[in-house]
Amino acid sequence: MTSLSTPVQPATQTFDATSVATRVRQAQRRFGAATASQRTAVLNTLSTLLDARRNHILEANQRDLDTAETGGLELPLRKRLRLDHAKLDVLRAGVDQLAALADPVGRTLRRTLLDDGLELRQVQSPLGVLLIIFESRPDAVIQIGSLALRAGDAVILKGGSEARHSNRVLVDCLRDALAAHDLPIETVVGVEERSSISALLDQDQHIDLVIPRGSGELVRTIQNSTRIPVLGHAEGVCHLYVDRDADRAMAVRLTIDGKCDYPAACNATETVLVHRDFLPHLAGMCHTLREAGIDLRCDTESRAVAPWAEPATEEDWRKEYGDLTLSIRVVDDLDQAIEHIHQHGSAHTDAIVTKNQATGEAFLARVDSASVFWNASTRFADGFRYGLGAEVGIATGRIHARGPVGIDGLLTTRWLLHGHGQTAGAYGPGKQSFLHRSLPLEEDDS
Repeated sequence: MTSLSTPVQPATQTFDATSVATRVRQAQRRFGAATASQRTAVLNTLSTLLDARRNHILEANQRDLDTAETGGLELPLRKRLRLDHAKLDVLRAGVDQLAALADPVGRTLRRTLLDDGLELRQVQSPLGVLLIIFESRPDAVIQIGSLALRAGDAVILKGGSEARHSNRVLVDCLRDALAAHDLPIETVVGVEERSSISALLDQDQHIDLVIPRGSGELVRTIQNSTRIPVLGHAEGVCHLYVDRDADRAMAVRLTIDGKCDYPAACNATETVLVHRDFLPHLAGMCHTLREAGIDLRCDTESRAVAPWAEPATEEDWRKEYGDLTLSIRVVDDLDQAIEHIHQHGSAHTDAIVTKNQATGEAFLARVDSASVFWNASTRFADGFRYGLGAEVGIATGRIHARGPVGIDGLLTTRWLLHGHGQTAGAYGPGKQSFLHRSLPLEEDDS
């Protein structure tokens, strides 16, 4: 087993897109065919490495933070860049959660008896090779890398230059965990050259899915630059609708949590929609929000009770602030709130505060977003909080995965047929007939 204190294998190599993608494909096929216990052992070793090397990881992260501050990196990006002991503990908890899960590779989803002695099974299978392009957040290396390992996938990780040192040491942890169990380290590859992105996006023969994590501009650029399927979301414009029957204390609590818990996150609340009948309570709510350090952008009606707030513009309704700024708009009813969400939102996460069961259920049924909540903060939209172990990102599209993407979003299926020499030509009109009999997922060994 490799030493746990320092990395023994370099994370990056001289870059050639075709060579890298080919090696990663070959490594994935070997890793995907490994046993469940081998993949679990890799995850357990990864957790141990993250703990043993935490000082080394934080030192590398501090180098990135110092460079970012000197270079004038925007505050929201600097916040996403920062690692600390608490974040490392959360990353380890996610890895441990994944290690404790049953291995999904090869799990039978369907068994069908086509005919006597001819059994068909549909089983879960690794998706293949993932290309992850992300900005600022080095914790994405472990979140995505550990999910890929559990799913039997391989990953090519292209992080931003602002997190160069952090990304290197975290990629080393993943590769050394693989090496410790004699599994191919090329299952995980980190690349740093900015020019590598366009070259990798041309590798549609070897790369199966691109997952961009970053700004809306980044996601759109990737989507327009490749034939490889892209999974991701452009912005996180999340709403909280305060209904006429909302509990006042709860409305304030969920607004503050949604905005202040982590303003730079894509699941932070950006706009609060307030039912007109709640207006008598809005002044007190705005005062509390102001005391919490939140800058408000209000429409005409809400600004009447919070005259110190900045007037909202049309741009504010579709803006992902990434900081302690919040827009507020007064609406007539549930219908207008939902219309606003569908017109200006990003289909990421939207929530309602109400004591009215019929209104709450109507909101859940009608809002067409990847995650929809009733009396809960938008900040709950997260793979770890959903019990997925971690997430590779949030998907707001409607094909493949949607919402926080965990293991299920990194798997596909295969069909396995067990026969005894049967031929297809023996079946048809006037010939043998198929049984097409559903069988229990688990074979009866009794």
